[in-house]
Amino acid sequence: MSDDRHYDVIVIGSGAGGGTLAHRLAPTGARVLILERGDYLPRERDNWDSSAVFVRAKYRAPEVWYDRHGNAFPPEVNYYVGGNTKFYGAALFRLRPEDFGELRHHDGISPAWPLDYTDFEPYYTQAEHLYRVHGHHGEDPTEGPVSAPYAHPPVRHEPRIQRLSDDLEKQGLHPFHLPMGVDLVQDAQGRATRDGACIRCDRVDGFPCLLLAKSDAQVICVDPALRYDNVTLVTGATVRRLETDDSGRTVTGVVTELAGQGPVHYRGDIVVVACGAVNSAALLLRSAGDRHPDGLANSSGVVGRHYMRHNNLALMAVSLEPNDTRFQKTLALNDWYLGADDWDHPLGGIQMLGKSDAEQIRAEAPHWTALAAPDLPFETLAHHAVDFWLCGEDLPRPDNRVTLDHEGGIHLALDERNNIAGVTRLRHKLQGMLSSLGMHRNHLLPHSLYLHKGMPIGATAHQAGTVRFGDDPRSSALDIHCKAHDLDNLYVVDTSFFPSIGAVNPSLTAIANALRVGDHIAERLGARPARPDTRATS
Repeated sequence: MSDDRHYDVIVIGSGAGGGTLAHRLAPTGARVLILERGDYLPRERDNWDSSAVFVRAKYRAPEVWYDRHGNAFPPEVNYYVGGNTKFYGAALFRLRPEDFGELRHHDGISPAWPLDYTDFEPYYTQAEHLYRVHGHHGEDPTEGPVSAPYAHPPVRHEPRIQRLSDDLEKQGLHPFHLPMGVDLVQDAQGRATRDGACIRCDRVDGFPCLLLAKSDAQVICVDPALRYDNVTLVTGATVRRLETDDSGRTVTGVVTELAGQGPVHYRGDIVVVACGAVNSAALLLRSAGDRHPDGLANSSGVVGRHYMRHNNLALMAVSLEPNDTRFQKTLALNDWYLGADDWDHPLGGIQMLGKSDAEQIRAEAPHWTALAAPDLPFETLAHHAVDFWLCGEDLPRPDNRVTLDHEGGIHLALDERNNIAGVTRLRHKLQGMLSSLGMHRNHLLPHSLYLHKGMPIGATAHQAGTVRFGDDPRSSALDIHCKAHDLDNLYVVDTSFFPSIGAVNPSLTAIANALRVGDHIAERLGARPARPDTRATS
């Protein structure tokens, strides 16, 4: 009689890491279980409503975490099939080759990875093709070598953003097309056609896509994986702890609370944790036992430590001419990514955000609109808005960490001033160019709704680093295959494994790594190798 709660592989989490890994293993015939604490996100009008998504935070998890002082805050986390990719901006960057080596920043060292860019490059290419990334390699002088072009041409700039690109080039800079994971129909010249799903709306950055046209983990990986009989998804499944055998070397039980059913124990030959950097660390810490008194996979003491989340600034400039752009998220600039003539340290990158609308600006009004443009109605100000995202590197400080209190509550200690000099200088670079870019010189305004209503500690969308990988078990929790040093069958494949975070969105690196680890696990199982499936899925 077969055990219907025993699987070859159990994957905890269905986002960029877990969902992609399940997709990689699906064709091997291995029996795979995906445990997701949320459900499918409902497709409804509020998916595209700014007030619902940003102001009321309708889709965020109704929970609180605590800062280092014990003050409660609402984290920017979403528990749905597809994880946080349901709400990400779908900007899918590779880390720069230099990001894999040691980099000296103003406030300290960004450490080297145990692997380099060449180890990830083939998987970056596969990830770009799988997630329908539109872009053009060769425009960005900071990018590394590539083995294949993007499968889809870049999303063409609309007129106001094309002028912005032209004006940046006149400054001697190198703007490039933002690599975007979208389902977009374009003509031979790269112009979006009327049938292009994402051109019908500007709701990509921070919104779930009602048309399923954004390349999120549910659309690209989980739903296609479920077409295989050997893959099972259980929703409403909150994993409380992992149990080990008497030796402490093997995970034998995944203790799961099912919505409306109570606790259930699942067993897997291989267990993969992909809950997000904070929740993955919390799960390992909650799984402490006699053999692992400080938490599972934590003989090094690093689990929960070295938390990173990027130093981000969301800013709105005011164009002198109207900005009629619908799909604004098409341009990026990395000229100061690794340094500048007047600064020896990395600054970071600039990219476009989704277009501001009147509802978002109205919600910000108490902070700055009266000073910025007292005579302009919200609708007019929105019509002239041009929105930027500035991203600088956070450094992996050991005291920036996840801990648990006696009741299991999550505490997140964070130095919010860590290495902010670079992104501050990046803002000054942008501010100094506004006049030459056709903007009001003094109108570069904080857009805090993109940063969780001005609470930096709550802006956890780019969380990373809490279960780092490395060659040395004394200073890392995972080996180069993202298997725990301390256990024979436990892996972690979300952004927890990052030793450093760079200054680009981390999702593509999480996706590429999941494909890499998926190949390793398939080989370990002796399963039929999974051919890279880079066809667009929908």
